[in-house]
Amino acid sequence: MTSRPAASLHADLVAVVVSVGAASASADQGPMVLAAGDPLHLPAGPLRTDHHSLQNGARAFVAEQTGHTLGFVEQLYTFADLGRDGSAGRAVSISYLGLTRATADAGWRDVYALLPWEDRRSEISIALCRSLVRELSSGSGDATERIEHLFGDGDLPWRPELALQRYELLWEAGLVAESPTASAGVEELTGERMHSDHRRILATGLSRLRSTIQYRPLVFELMPPTFTLGELQAVVEALVGTGLHKQNFRRSVEQQALVEPTDDTSRATGGRPARLYRFRREAIAARGQVGTKVPIPRSR
Repeated sequence: MTSRPAASLHADLVAVVVSVGAASASADQGPMVLAAGDPLHLPAGPLRTDHHSLQNGARAFVAEQTGHTLGFVEQLYTFADLGRDGSAGRAVSISYLGLTRATADAGWRDVYALLPWEDRRSEISIALCRSLVRELSSGSGDATERIEHLFGDGDLPWRPELALQRYELLWEAGLVAESPTASAGVEELTGERMHSDHRRILATGLSRLRSTIQYRPLVFELMPPTFTLGELQAVVEALVGTGLHKQNFRRSVEQQALVEPTDDTSRATGGRPARLYRFRREAIAARGQVGTKVPIPRSR
């Protein structure tokens, strides 16, 4: 019996590093991700025997390639589909989600420029979603219910945490540049192509982050030592890509005792001085599984 030659196999670590920049109450700020190159790629590197653990390896690659030191790091998913990098072999990517506070240096890219349908605070993005729903529905067959569920069409709510599922639906329909059935000019509609399936990995990271902040206080990894409640809400809105009701948000944060007031105020908004708050770390030590309890917004 003639044996078949073994397919090539290689493995690497990939990091989705997210920040929201300096906290401000600006309505149009959005999350940013570290990415570079042409095509854009996330920080990554091959598995190495000199790394004590996979997480340490991911941290090291981010530090070496971007100069950033990560705070929170969590393993995302292992991507190992045959031919996922366009070759006949198997490329295995072990991905991590990392959070850090942004600096003014280069390397940050707007997440919503790469996943433009995910920012529901923007009328342009909402119009894009409606256009994509029409495009998907025109060739959907029996997939109408799936489209409505993922894009919050009709009376169904928009669910921020389903970013990965929306990307995969668009990929299947050839409406993102990485899809093998994508038509010319699709990048102008749904964003820039990324290396291999790095945009899918980015969507995976966004889904995980949006889901996790509903029960763990990860948003504070992205905040400065003191902040106003308006700045905190703006950062959460940036991450989930939707507007939140001001009083409901503040009531939720105060009921969970996640923050405490300081004696200082801020005039950054240009109006009346706003009280500055800080994160109550002792509360999180006692209630490690508590988050910002971001309400799932109604679809628009």
